[in-house]
Amino acid sequence: MKSLLNPVYSKEAIDRINRLSPSSTPLWGKMRVDQMLAHLNAFLNTALGEVKRERVLLSYVFGWIAKKKILSDKPFGKDLPTDKNFIAKGDYDFNDEKEHLIALIEHYTTTKGKDVNKYPHPFFGQLTGMEWDRLITKHLDHHLRQFGV
Repeated sequence: MKSLLNPVYSKEAIDRINRLSPSSTPLWGKMRVDQMLAHLNAFLNTALGEVKRERVLLSYVFGWIAKKKILSDKPFGKDLPTDKNFIAKGDYDFNDEKEHLIALIEHYTTTKGKDVNKYPHPFFGQLTGMEWDRLITKHLDHHLRQFGV
């Protein structure tokens, strides 16, 4: 399994991000490329403990079940629901969002993910550092595939 903690894969992911343009269109889903970048930034800001999200009641009931599936070796499917905290509906500056995402990935890689255990995931609850890494890496890959890079 690839990992953003590996500088080689991190560089590969950043190269993929740099292949995006403001006119990139999704192969599936409704998000525009600027919204996808903002969505990933919101997720990474939460993962890195910059933003604390409260868990909802439903997450205590189903979070542990979904966690097993989401952390498996299989890539994310195209029909996964999005946590309302991470839905990006507005208009965003493509270049600002892209630069911010690259900076977050570089921070995550260079610090070896030391910031990811500050808070539980808002749906899956407490995750280990390796579980956070798997989730972050798979989530990023999912959306880059969504935009064909």
